[in-house]
Amino acid sequence: MTPDVTPLVAGNWKMNGTRASLDQIKAMAEGVKGPLSEKVETLICPPATLLYVATALCDDSPLLIGAQDCHEKASGAHTGDISAEMIADCFGTHVIVGHSERRTDHKESDALVRAKAEIAHANDLVAIICIGETGDERKAGKTLDVLKSQLAASVPDGATAENTVIAYEPVWAIGTGLTPTARDVEEAHAFMRAELSTRFAGEGAKMRILYGGSVKPGNAGELMGVANVDGALIGGASLKSDDFLAIYRAYEALTA
Repeated sequence: MTPDVTPLVAGNWKMNGTRASLDQIKAMAEGVKGPLSEKVETLICPPATLLYVATALCDDSPLLIGAQDCHEKASGAHTGDISAEMIADCFGTHVIVGHSERRTDHKESDALVRAKAEIAHANDLVAIICIGETGDERKAGKTLDVLKSQLAASVPDGATAENTVIAYEPVWAIGTGLTPTARDVEEAHAFMRAELSTRFAGEGAKMRILYGGSVKPGNAGELMGVANVDGALIGGASLKSDDFLAIYRAYEALTA
């Protein structure tokens, strides 16, 4: 954790969830109510088809709702895409950009991720910018080189602690059940903090850096307690309210 920085526990549902899944969001919206919500923010990013209904369900809850991606253009002939304005119009507050699955499946470049973050900022959305190394890059000892390059190229110059969150997701750990050691996570997050502080000064020192990659109730306490880890971007474990809330409640001990 970073002193004086409010942690964020965020869930990315990916291409999962139908109307029947809204019961899980209802349970999360109720479950995050209470004193802990004054110390820790929570967010769920469901598929775009559920965005508007999900925000309505969370109207009286501290649970925030965001989107999983946006187009880099404001509007136009981009069939199947969703704009940042549309997300804001559905009362979404955040948008994930640059997730490794987008970078891999859709060949998204750092420059494109940067443009998406910029359009998110222009629509008063918080951009959650994802970065992380592949297994091959890790084996080659290039983890920090990759993080340095992606931070420099993916994060726009207008990034602040309020409009930007960084999510470190080692690609080799996403959905595999594999998790880096706490020491590995600490090294990566310390490096990113130094890079952000050098570029953005005080804003970089306060910018939240989430960890993502096989975060579960069983390892959340250890991972969230690592220096410069300011929350989690959770995949599969965010689909079930019990798992998501268990990860959230790991902060009860960490913030006591």
